[in-house]
Amino acid sequence: MENVWPKDKGMSATKFADLILEVSTILLESGAHCERINRNVQRIAETTCYKVEMLLTFTAVSVTVTDRENPENTVTGNRRMRHHGAHFGVLTNTSLLTWDLFENKISLDELENCLNEIKVAPKHPVWLIRVFIGVACGCLCLLAGGDWVDGAFAFVASLIGLTVRQEMVKKGFNLMVAVVSSAFMTTTISGMNVLFGCGLSPDISVATAVLFLIPGVPLINCIIDLLEGYIPTGIARGAFGGFILLCIAIGMFMSMSLIGINNF
Repeated sequence: MENVWPKDKGMSATKFADLILEVSTILLESGAHCERINRNVQRIAETTCYKVEMLLTFTAVSVTVTDRENPENTVTGNRRMRHHGAHFGVLTNTSLLTWDLFENKISLDELENCLNEIKVAPKHPVWLIRVFIGVACGCLCLLAGGDWVDGAFAFVASLIGLTVRQEMVKKGFNLMVAVVSSAFMTTTISGMNVLFGCGLSPDISVATAVLFLIPGVPLINCIIDLLEGYIPTGIARGAFGGFILLCIAIGMFMSMSLIGINNF
């Protein structure tokens, strides 16, 4: 149903373009596919007299805002991505904010303030994330047929491997180098189970310990973007995910060659 309240400017075209860029980059950096970003942005635009056109790429967002009442009042802005992650809480809260605006519950200024609060909201402690990633990989090992010893190796290996990746990224290392190093460390630790035959199915611990590195969100978004017509971004996301998979394989191969696992 079309909104019936007056659609005024609410804020200048320049400030509105900055707001749209903020919403777009928050969603893109948190793991949203392109059509979801477009829906949220158009939902905001529907409450104003501005028309919004966007170009979404893997590394940046470009936005053009045009005043419907005065087409000469046009502003174009661009913003680069800082990183590509996955935070479904941010995605949900940002989408809910755009619905609150669309249903005339909040103003554009309130939307902007709430976005700033989302950006600075406290996140889960790093140690807690590492522990639960380890627990997840250990449980996957058990579900795949490993025993408790295999699960323990998968737990320790994934916890340390995630720590290596996070610390290397924090210190400014290239993401792909961090993935290779993380896969190498994870496989080396879980490979000790294969080398000494501690568990019932040591090969399962090696296979499940590295699963936290799998780029599930980029690969899923790649398919969604391709199906919805965002071909360049979909291809870029697919290439990004595929290269991470290659780096995982390289790290595992280097580790197995070093510790002498030949029958994996």
